[in-house]
This record gives sequence, C-alpha cells and structure tokens, in this order.
Amino acid sequence: MASITRPVTLFTGQWADLPFEEVCRLAGEWGYDGLEIACWGDHLDPDRGATDDEYIKNRKEILEKNGLQVFAISNHLKGQAVCDDPIDQRHRDMLPDSVWGDGDPEGVRQRAAEEVKNTARTAARLGAATVTGFTGSSIWKYVAMFPPVRDELIEAGYQDFADRWNPILDVFEQEGVRFALEPHPSEIAYDYWTTQKTLEAIGHRKSFGINWDPSHMVWQDLDAVGFLWDFQDVIFNVHCKDTKKRLNGRNGRLSSHLPWADPRRGWDFISTGRGDVPWENAIRMLNAIGYTGPLSVEWEDAGMDRLVGAPEALQFVKGLSFPQSSTAFDAAFAQER
Repeated sequence: MASITRPVTLFTGQWADLPFEEVCRLAGEWGYDGLEIACWGDHLDPDRGATDDEYIKNRKEILEKNGLQVFAISNHLKGQAVCDDPIDQRHRDMLPDSVWGDGDPEGVRQRAAEEVKNTARTAARLGAATVTGFTGSSIWKYVAMFPPVRDELIEAGYQDFADRWNPILDVFEQEGVRFALEPHPSEIAYDYWTTQKTLEAIGHRKSFGINWDPSHMVWQDLDAVGFLWDFQDVIFNVHCKDTKKRLNGRNGRLSSHLPWADPRRGWDFISTGRGDVPWENAIRMLNAIGYTGPLSVEWEDAGMDRLVGAPEALQFVKGLSFPQSSTAFDAAFAQER
C-alpha cells in the first residue's frame, strides 16, 4: 500500500487578533505547510473574496511569500447563526454588523446563510476544496430533555436544518467545494447518533461531510477513533486539538459555567499530545481509511502561551503522522509471487 503524506496546517481562528500577514509569517517560520484560514479578523472576507480578483490575488501572494498553501477555510461563526434559536447577545458579540444588521433573528439567519454561500465562492477562487464550520441548531436548547420535549419538536429541528442548508449546499456543489461540519455541542450534530441523523436529514449529500475534531468527543466519552471508521466516507478535514478530563466528585462534565482554564472545570482544551485524545490510534485509523487531507492544528490551550504551544504542536503532529506501509508479511508474500 502506498504511504500517505498529509500536510500539517494552522487554523487561524484563534489568531484573528493578529494581522493575516503576521500569522502567515509565524506559521511559515515555524514550518507549517499551510493554513486553514478563518473568515474573521482581517484574515479573509468571504463577501469580498467572492467577487474581488485583486483581493484574492493579494491573499495568495501573502501565502506564497511565506511558503504556505491554503487547504481549507473556516466560517464557523457565521455558520453558527444560520440555524440558531435563540439569536441573542452571544451572536451580537461574534458577528459583524453586515450580518447582525438590526438584530432581527430571521434577518440574521438569512444574512449568515448568504455569507456562507459566499464562503464557498471564495474557497473556489482561492483553490481550497473545503469549508469548515458550524451549522447552528434550533433544538440544542432541548438537550437536557426537560421540560419534556415532544418528538415532533426534535424532528422539526432537523427539518429546519435541512431547509436552511440545502440551498447553501446547492452553491457549494455549483462551486465544486465541500462543507465540513464540526460535530460539537450546540450544533445540529454533536455526537454519534446526531451526526447520523444530520446526514440523513439532507439525504447524504456529497457536498456535506465532517470536520473531525476529537477533543469534543473525548470529553463526551465517545469513541473518537471508531467515529472515523464509521463515517470514513465523509471525513473531509481533521482538527488536531486535545482535551484533558478532570472529572471527579466536584468537577462535572458540563463544567458549571466556569471559564476556560479554571481548575474546577471537568475538562479543558490542552496542547495537542498533552491530553486524553488517543492520537497514535487516530493516525493509524486515518491511514486505514485513506484520509489524505490536512491535519489542522487548532490552538485553544488557555494554560500555555500560543507562541510556545503552536510550534510544539506542529512538531508533535508531524512526528506522529507516520505513513502506512506494507507489512513485512505483505513484502515477503510479494517476493514469493
């Protein structure tokens, strides 16, 4: 079997306080192969990128100057607003004025959907095959299932997702770009069964798949590696982000509304390779399913300076991302033939 070489990229979402040129300089100096560019800060404007040739040319020149490629772009923030209910202060805090508008909830959802469509157009013009992101959910608020929730309300939530995302996916297919949802609490898909239900809700469209981020699965006690096998046909992108569980008699899984890095939380994000994600098994499974896309380092460790942690994470991922090769048995069998 031929060996698999995967590029290691830096997701710029947690670096949007820095200018795009500075993030590119850092990533290039550290040795990253490319970026997963976030559509916030000054990193990438998808509305502008959808039509402005000079803007796209400028982004490409900055990448090239720093020896970087773009394998995916992210629009998690705007995607979140497409299906969310309620739309509230949380969205105001993360959405630009162009999407927030007057704050009317349905208007916010519609404007967010239009920007996600433009994200597909921008990705195609940049040469990126995949857009990663969130979808939002009108039924996440029912996750505790109390007060009791009728089945009809849950089914209506999946129908709402399908109604809002099918027109978006039409544009993705026109542009030859794929959307990779990151299963995550607060999304329409956040665990194994909701991912299955989400794919069914849109008829398993080829343009819709998964951004696999094991950190969100580990703290839910899901089999993140088994998830890769079962959903292998729709793994479009991989986020390398780790989780450390601190569950005990006081620290709970829901983390008590405490801020990141508070020691009373039941779990926290941590530098890749320092947490509870079984990375070696994950790489072996990625080899087994033939995944050749990027491994994108997403930095969210509040307990370590990112200028120290991001290059460390790069070396860990590159060191662990071993290729699959023929076994000694296969080689011997080939000689006999």
